[in-house]
Amino acid sequence: MRKSIFDLLERKGKQPVSMLTAYDYHTACTIDEAGIDMILVGDSLGNVMLGYENTLAVTVDDMIHHGAAVCRGAKQAFVVIDMPFMSYQVSVEDAVRNAGRIVKETNCQAVKLEGGVEYADRIKAIVQAGIPVVAHIGLTPQSVNAMGGYKVQGKSLEQAKKLLADAKAVEEAGAFAITLECVPAELAKLVTSQTKALTIGIGAGNGCDGQVLVYQDMLGYNNGFIPKFVKKYADLHSVMLEAFKQYKQECEERTFPAAGHTYAISEEVMQALFETELEEVRR
Repeated sequence: MRKSIFDLLERKGKQPVSMLTAYDYHTACTIDEAGIDMILVGDSLGNVMLGYENTLAVTVDDMIHHGAAVCRGAKQAFVVIDMPFMSYQVSVEDAVRNAGRIVKETNCQAVKLEGGVEYADRIKAIVQAGIPVVAHIGLTPQSVNAMGGYKVQGKSLEQAKKLLADAKAVEEAGAFAITLECVPAELAKLVTSQTKALTIGIGAGNGCDGQVLVYQDMLGYNNGFIPKFVKKYADLHSVMLEAFKQYKQECEERTFPAAGHTYAISEEVMQALFETELEEVRR
């Protein structure tokens, strides 16, 4: 049975929630089989799936395309889909319309959007439309240009106060969960203690109510930059690279496909075919 908001909120202060990203059907099936509580179809797909420099080029159509595939694969996990850049920033009306489209066309259980106080009205309107919302504060990748890069947020007194205000605003607006990204552990722990919403950390320490990672990072699926907060649970890049190299070599050496990978035909049929072809040539 699929997990509900109430199942997740009941875990607050008791048992941490696990969350991973997924962007395709097969990965969603595997994550679901592992019993992971929540799946995030993040706009990080722009980086890890589409090869963009950042998340800004990702569209609502991109999120729906990948999100629908994930929702078809997830049977018990609670699926959250990111609202991409400029799908909610312009107006409340835009926010509700795009959130509704994402839910309607993917069958996901919630949407996620970045920003605190400044976007609380969007969160409130989406929730009032009957769509659960996960807020995202701290480091917000869609604001990377305004922030001057990917930096830890909340280290100064001013930033820490802003983070607490953001958390309070999004909770009051109706967000049932709050993603805290690249926030000092003690500050994230304080936010967690002061909100009834479920806090989900990524680079925010183990005092949050749950954790989320990009699955390519934790599996070592890429050979690029890995953030400090990522623990690499496997090294799939090396495994895949060696397999691809071996395949290339065996193709060139004609050792693949071997007899066990091919289909046979009887000598009688081949002889008859040869004789038929020979007769055609004589004509």
